Amino acid sequence: MLPAELRALLGPLAAAVDDELVTDVFVTGDGHVWRDAGEGPELVDGVRLSAESARELAVRLIEHGGRHIDEATPCADVRIGDGLRVHAALPPIAWAGPALSLRLPRSRPVTLETSGHAPQVVAALRDALLQRRTVLFTGATGSGKTTMLSAWLSAASARERIVVIEDVAEARIDHPHVVGLECRQANLEGAGEVDLARLVREALRMRPDRLVVGECRGAEIREFLAALNTGHRGGAGTLHANSLADVPSRLEAIGMIAGLDPPALARQARSGIDLVVHLARDRSGERSAALGRFVLDDRERLAIAPWRAPAQAEGGAEPEAAHP
Repeated sequence: MLPAELRALLGPLAAAVDDELVTDVFVTGDGHVWRDAGEGPELVDGVRLSAESARELAVRLIEHGGRHIDEATPCADVRIGDGLRVHAALPPIAWAGPALSLRLPRSRPVTLETSGHAPQVVAALRDALLQRRTVLFTGATGSGKTTMLSAWLSAASARERIVVIEDVAEARIDHPHVVGLECRQANLEGAGEVDLARLVREALRMRPDRLVVGECRGAEIREFLAALNTGHRGGAGTLHANSLADVPSRLEAIGMIAGLDPPALARQARSGIDLVVHLARDRSGERSAALGRFVLDDRERLAIAPWRAPAQAEGGAEPEAAHP
């Protein structure tokens, strides 16, 4: 059951949110409410918001999360309570009407063993934890990147210090020593912004045993890769990508934003990231994972190859890389 305060805050969306199977709730521009319980969005009967009501709800939720939304700043993303993530967009950006997207935290924390992934995937992640390998979790939106990141870090030793950096705090890590850092938007005068790149630099002064970047998508990739190549092993990050084979080109595109040319990014990624775990979810809700590792192709560009633990690869030739 939702707490009374959260139920009042959500108003007409409370009934749709108050279901442990639901992962996402949406309000579209026409005022319809949709929810996803694992098999794709389904229309919620009997609930429809007017444009005015949807706007009021969006403003209330975003303000409760400590940010601001109006016509001048028509998009915002916040965390509410114990991990409820809210994104809102107002006209004129959302031309059909106010649009809301709610991502709900799981009612029970997921562990590596209860994640539903194949034993070999769980074993590779367990081994990566013990061997202090750096892991990059990739996949599309809703594929379970943050959930698996949280499950993996929750299994770390209680004697380790984990510093997690996110645009909007979303990871739910069941661990006694976690420091969470969250970005801050600029105020109405355009001052006070704290972005991911700065937070990575700040985190390095906190003596993390495991440095984690919740989503790599811009200039912070330069700071993150630099940290991974200067002794900060055993951390993790997440990255949006369509497939395991697409991860190198996706990283290259982000690297260009950060001012890294492809050969420089390739060398840093190959030496700094040990394991790539690509997650996927099909239309039925079934989840799967593919494992890979970074290699260099014959042009010194980043490519991906099937995962083999370093001990397995000793004495053998470098496997042929997939197309970068």
